[in-house]
Amino acid sequence: MIAEIENLPDVSFIDNITLDDVQALLVRSYEERHQQITKKKISLKRADPVTFTLYACSVMLYQALLFVDRAGKQDLLKYSYGGFLDHIAAYKGVTRLPAQAAEVTVRFTLSAVQPAVVGIPLRTKVTDGDNIYFETTEYAEIPIGGEYVDVPCICQSAGAVGSGLAAGSINILVDPIPYVAKAVNIEDSRGGSDIEDDESLAERVFLAPASYSTAGPTDAYVQHTKSYGASIGSVKVTSPVPGEVEVRVLLKDGSLPSSALLDGILEHLNDDTIRPLTDHVKVLVPETVSYDLAMTYYIARSDAAKAVAIQSAVAEAIEKYNQWQTYTIGLDINPSELIRRVVDAGAKRAVVALPEFTVVPPTTVARVGSVAVTYGGVEDD
Repeated sequence: MIAEIENLPDVSFIDNITLDDVQALLVRSYEERHQQITKKKISLKRADPVTFTLYACSVMLYQALLFVDRAGKQDLLKYSYGGFLDHIAAYKGVTRLPAQAAEVTVRFTLSAVQPAVVGIPLRTKVTDGDNIYFETTEYAEIPIGGEYVDVPCICQSAGAVGSGLAAGSINILVDPIPYVAKAVNIEDSRGGSDIEDDESLAERVFLAPASYSTAGPTDAYVQHTKSYGASIGSVKVTSPVPGEVEVRVLLKDGSLPSSALLDGILEHLNDDTIRPLTDHVKVLVPETVSYDLAMTYYIARSDAAKAVAIQSAVAEAIEKYNQWQTYTIGLDINPSELIRRVVDAGAKRAVVALPEFTVVPPTTVARVGSVAVTYGGVEDD
């Protein structure tokens, strides 16, 4: 969640009342009413049967209060989710983005050079053998004397399931073509995304007012770019010279966008209702800077019994750090964040040799290189 939303003050529609408060109120009300009716003062003990009954009722009453609190919060962007958030978004003219299918380029190779053109039909299917199918999005031909042709393909299943398949893993030709010996993806599949999540939708709702203007504010370009598809993650907008706008895009899974996706975004931003007349817009892949990670961490002797669990938690923390570091354009390479996450995971201390703190330009994204993590053992507190 973006800081502008996350940093909004917390609110309570039930004045932060707790279950203990409800229980105390019921007991106090019972004692007061009993005295009014019988003229006798009583003090209910915790083990009194009447107290048990009141406590049982308090749970149901408190549950009702929680429903009231939740219902009130669904009108607030910070707390809203699911269908409630969709209704808030509708007030701003924003709708949840549907799932998107992954894309990949597949190379169709002949068994031998042919004396005639070999056509690759539209919607020719290939698969990785694990029920993930891709199909060609255009008709293509291998010319006379040629050996292969590269054809763009799209996953038949919308969602993130089609993304991240390594080059060479989609290698089974489902629809045989005469003289074609093999079909293999020459790049990792990317661009697939599940239906837009609540966090992303809330961010776009927050940014939506900026899109009402065609004066070219930064937030407007971010909003319109993210509205192109649910697979889009980090967006950075810069203007190196007046009248020229550069929009750099990163996908939610941290991967770089394809040229086809960039072209689609550019066409979307060049719409007359979005782009100011005087703006020249470019949609680009961010530059990259690589960092290596080399670290040794230690566990306190008092936590020795939990050493295995802590090691697992540290490994997860390092993975999350690398995602955090590489999923946002212009984010400085910060080893202090790595140390914080490792210590929060249960380590006593961490000695980080790499990376060093590095200022990352606003048009650049960090990429992780080699990772070498050493467990230094248990040491005294």
